[in-house]
Amino acid sequence: MECPLRTGESHPPARIARARSLVSLVCTRGGASGPACPHPARLPLVAEECGTSRFTREYMPHSTIEITPQSNIRELVASLPIAAEVLTQFGLGCSGCGVSKYETIAQGAAAHGLRAEPIIAALAQARLSGFVPLIANEDRLSHRRAPGSFSGRAKIAHVVPVMSGKGGVGKSLVTALLALGLRRRNLRVGILDGDITGPSIPKLFGLREPLAIEADPNAPKTPQGNPQPLMLPAVTRSAIEIVSSNLLTDKEDTAMIWRGPIVSGVIRQFYEQVLWSDLDVLLIDLPPGTSDAPLTVLQSLPIDGVVLVTMPQALATMIVRKAANLIHQLKKPILGVVENMSYFVAPDTGVRYDVFGPSYASRVAELAGAPVLATLPIDPKKAMLADEGRVEEIDDPVCDELAAHLLEALAAHPKPKETISII
Repeated sequence: MECPLRTGESHPPARIARARSLVSLVCTRGGASGPACPHPARLPLVAEECGTSRFTREYMPHSTIEITPQSNIRELVASLPIAAEVLTQFGLGCSGCGVSKYETIAQGAAAHGLRAEPIIAALAQARLSGFVPLIANEDRLSHRRAPGSFSGRAKIAHVVPVMSGKGGVGKSLVTALLALGLRRRNLRVGILDGDITGPSIPKLFGLREPLAIEADPNAPKTPQGNPQPLMLPAVTRSAIEIVSSNLLTDKEDTAMIWRGPIVSGVIRQFYEQVLWSDLDVLLIDLPPGTSDAPLTVLQSLPIDGVVLVTMPQALATMIVRKAANLIHQLKKPILGVVENMSYFVAPDTGVRYDVFGPSYASRVAELAGAPVLATLPIDPKKAMLADEGRVEEIDDPVCDELAAHLLEALAAHPKPKETISII
């Protein structure tokens, strides 16, 4: 339940007083200030309010790790558990995601548009006191592109749609895994959810809050005299920027009853009227088929190439070949093929089973004239994390494999270096 005491400050005065009054109630395992702890196996914590716990000084884990901008986030949290709470107060929820083992405090702060200095100071203070210090609002404010800096041109190095003619092959999961792998390389990543009527990306990343809207100070006003709106992308725990039709409403089960021309217009708006940060890669999760949404992206946006997703089934492979033929007809490159649900490895015996039959990845890749980026197994753990909105907690080498092969394919298909116009 949301705490009624929450205000603009991280610790309102009433909450601080309440916490201080409860310090004397903390069990000290038979110490003079209280009775023996009835749960000796548990780490004593000061009273939990609003879900935020505080370590007592007596039982504060001793940590000798050096706190600098170059400190690895996961190593820091492992040595100093309260660091996770400090980072969360700054909006850095990445301490528990699969990116943190590859990222330093400075890199995490930069990805979230924060200054590293206040974070370092708060971490040092928390280590000394055992409490999360007060965090100034200005230190928690993300310094991404301000609306005043929006000039109709965005620096997006690469635009990569993820496509398949067939539904249900796992395009959204592959998009998420690609984004995670790229973030683990400390690249700036965004996802444009192009599946307007059946969006999945916000669910995978646990996003529910509607997109914020800002006025564009540089655009001409509407005939009614109102400023043109700009959407601010949602930002995930690992600093992946996301726009999706499911983030246009506060109810995730709201149906978008839009015909083709409107769908095409919304996709262009998601590209043109969003306050994207400067990105290294913008991934576009496309719906199945070869109609309005894929055509809009392939014909209207300056894409580098397409990633095709398939599965080991003759019917799915046949339909994916249709998508490959469409891409070739539009003279766009195919960067690679990903075969999802390729096989299953029994956890008890290690025996591999081709649940949907033999792999067709090499055949599709040969037709597409592109390499196989990866063959992904059926993994119940990934499915569980995706269903629970915790896809960023996936820590699997396949993310690195996908990202590495995608970057190799992008290097093999260079396009002229230019600033992409989104007017």
